[in-house]
Amino acid sequence: MALTRIFFTSDVHGSEVCFMKFLSAAKFYHANVLVLGGDITGKMIVPLVEQRDGTFGAEYLGNRQIMKTPEEREALEKTIRNGGYYPYLTNPTEMEKFESDKKLVDELFTKVMTQGVKRWVTIAEERLKGSNVKCYISPGNDDRFNIDEVLNSSSVVQCPEDQVIWIDDYHEMITSAWTNITPWHSPRETTEDKLTEIFDRMISKVQRMENCIFNLHCPPFDTPLDLAPQLDATLKPVRSGDAGMIHVGSVTVRECIESHKPLLGLHGHIHESKGLLKIGRTLCINPGSEYGEGILRGAVINLGEKGVKGYLLTQG
Repeated sequence: MALTRIFFTSDVHGSEVCFMKFLSAAKFYHANVLVLGGDITGKMIVPLVEQRDGTFGAEYLGNRQIMKTPEEREALEKTIRNGGYYPYLTNPTEMEKFESDKKLVDELFTKVMTQGVKRWVTIAEERLKGSNVKCYISPGNDDRFNIDEVLNSSSVVQCPEDQVIWIDDYHEMITSAWTNITPWHSPRETTEDKLTEIFDRMISKVQRMENCIFNLHCPPFDTPLDLAPQLDATLKPVRSGDAGMIHVGSVTVRECIESHKPLLGLHGHIHESKGLLKIGRTLCINPGSEYGEGILRGAVINLGEKGVKGYLLTQG
């Protein structure tokens, strides 16, 4: 059997430069399987407001910017996308409506977010069509359900969410965006009992557990992969540094790994907890995330017919 080489990353949160690096990883690392494990959408819209004189104004990262030419506007739009946000061309009249109606803003966010995912899927189709690279992109807990239809509409990108997928002749992969409860009230979080139900539906269909990959967005509890800042009632860190870190991963994820002993666990969700460890025989990886700086953190994993043959955490 030829080696299957996976490039895995997670939590790009709308950063287009990180997504482009994800696609380029197939060629750069000679990977034949790409896995983007969730939290793919951005967190904010940046309005570019047309002025009376035809220029555009925008507030971006605390700075007021005026774009006098289409080229300047397009350059800022690119910068905004690379930073993980959504540029939106508008006018003062429409802005007044948004300022007085939060529902309109929420509807707009869903629209631009869905368009952003469609843009990425189209780019992936153009880059990967005709290649032997398999590309799996799934949502994470932060991603709204509206994007699932877009991910499922492609013949090149595959959305493995809530399925058992054979990535080659020897390795199955189960995938779930769902996490345990967080302070953020994100779209895909639930109780540990419900997580058990979600995971068990897939696990019951796995044929070769010893070679299975658990692509579960949430990392296992009480490991180096699930340490996040402890927050106060205003959702601000209680203390800085290691002293302010607590374990926030899923007990269910850990119990499933300990009980079923899959080959590999691919996780994300907690940006600060880059690392890897073994739980029994299972290699668990969280590449971490620095999407805001345009840095793509990832992992290259070589799989043989009977085990993991090598692995490396990457950034670039």
